[in-house]
Amino acid sequence: MVLHCGQLGEIYNVGSEVGTENIVLARAILDLLDKPHGLIQFVADRPGHDRRYSLNCAKMHRLGWQPRHTFEQALEKTVRWYVENEWWWRKIKSDEYMEHYRKRRGKMIESC
Repeated sequence: MVLHCGQLGEIYNVGSEVGTENIVLARAILDLLDKPHGLIQFVADRPGHDRRYSLNCAKMHRLGWQPRHTFEQALEKTVRWYVENEWWWRKIKSDEYMEHYRKRRGKMIESC
């Protein structure tokens, strides 16, 4: 829709427009995976922690866009995709990837 109807250089937010607390989302994902909520680990807030994120999707709606799925449906489909496509994400948990990430991140920080 943005490719064919949007304006060059504009920013278009795509979101569910459903406000969801992190803890609710975490529990929903664990439920879809049939995992216990006890896996959730709470951490201290970091300095500058954002208390809320909110996307304004009005520009997308003006283009005629409407979501195809409810938030719950989209979450279930997303979780299922990751479960069925472990080959795609498993490599990021490897030692080789983490070493590559550490080196690259160090170079990015040095260039700032």
